[in-house]
Amino acid sequence: MTLPKIGFIGTGVMGKSMVGHLMTAGYSLMVYNRTKAKAQELLDRGAVWADTVADMAAQCNIVISIVGYPQDVEATYLGDAGLIANAQAGTILIDMTTSSPMLAKKLYKAGLEKGVKVLDAPVSGGDVGARQAKLSIMVGGDEATFKEALPVFECLGNNIVLQGAIGAGQHTKMCNQIAIAANMMGVCEAMAYAKKAGLDPEKVLISIATGAAASFSLSNLAPRMLAGDTAPGFYVKHFIKDMKIAIESAEEMGLMVPGLTLAKSLYEKLAAAGHENSGTQALFTLYMGQK
Repeated sequence: MTLPKIGFIGTGVMGKSMVGHLMTAGYSLMVYNRTKAKAQELLDRGAVWADTVADMAAQCNIVISIVGYPQDVEATYLGDAGLIANAQAGTILIDMTTSSPMLAKKLYKAGLEKGVKVLDAPVSGGDVGARQAKLSIMVGGDEATFKEALPVFECLGNNIVLQGAIGAGQHTKMCNQIAIAANMMGVCEAMAYAKKAGLDPEKVLISIATGAAASFSLSNLAPRMLAGDTAPGFYVKHFIKDMKIAIESAEEMGLMVPGLTLAKSLYEKLAAAGHENSGTQALFTLYMGQK
């Protein structure tokens, strides 16, 4: 059986690993990134460079995007030079960016008019999940299209759920980000408390990381906090973007999200202090009065 040709837009912290897994699985990959140098390692492995997203759309059976902001998604998909206008009928377009549920619906509608299939499939797991192919993938869209794309998703993650119609993946990711936001504050406060109390934070982690307080952030990001490692697995600036989308969506539904609102204000303070390109674990520096 001939495998579909896959295009991939966004070969950053997570995208590079994701493309690598697809190539290992035997897929032919065409890649595009605003900065070609960031894709060089993949090109050296045999991926083909696309000069434009329009070129990619015309040549690939499936195109995956994981870019920065909703405006980047809109520019990638819509317009005369976008994916939808240049894709062949039957092409599957999968946006894995954390973006707006309303935008996902807009893309889906535009795809229908062109005979192009669109899924929203944001992910969770950060750089670790991407490297280990253990991402949680939250999908919105038609069931038949989901089933077509499932073998591709299985190369990237191990928790893949069709949440519902288009936009449901993005709404699910908002639930994920809301939970993370409050949890990150708790992890930072716990580690700051341990230090101020004169405890060995590493020993504290041994005791609490597998108990009722267990979480991904506690197990994977607290050690980075304690080591002073602020390298991005997920950028502060992108987390702020996600929280903004979640707050706007909650307001539309008349839902209070006080924990999320507080977390967003702290992360905005962190970004203003020069950490917008740091990983989300850099919030710990704010609690410890560091710069």
